Amino acid sequence: MLEDDNNKDTDKNNDEEKLSPAYAVALGYTPEKDNAPKVLAKGQGHVAEKIIQIAIDEGIEIRQDADLIEILKAVDIDQEIPVEAFAAVAEIISYIYKANAASGKT
Repeated sequence: MLEDDNNKDTDKNNDEEKLSPAYAVALGYTPEKDNAPKVLAKGQGHVAEKIIQIAIDEGIEIRQDADLIEILKAVDIDQEIPVEAFAAVAEIISYIYKANAASGKT
């Protein structure tokens, strides 16, 4: 789910009031182990709310991106993201690495 911006009007980071629990996808990436980010969890309604709440509780960046969600809905859990999603997810991962480095979390 995570975050940066070509579409600043539609992208929103950890602002709980603006997060929509309609559908959520959690991504994970371990560079030493994975070839590409993987879908760790996904769901709608209560499941989406739980995914979002866990991310907030853990201080994990959240980003709303309707186009990316549409692509990731089709990916099975524990599967790598498709090539079509690489650019958007790469921007998100880059943002997170930069934010972590700036805050000393690296």
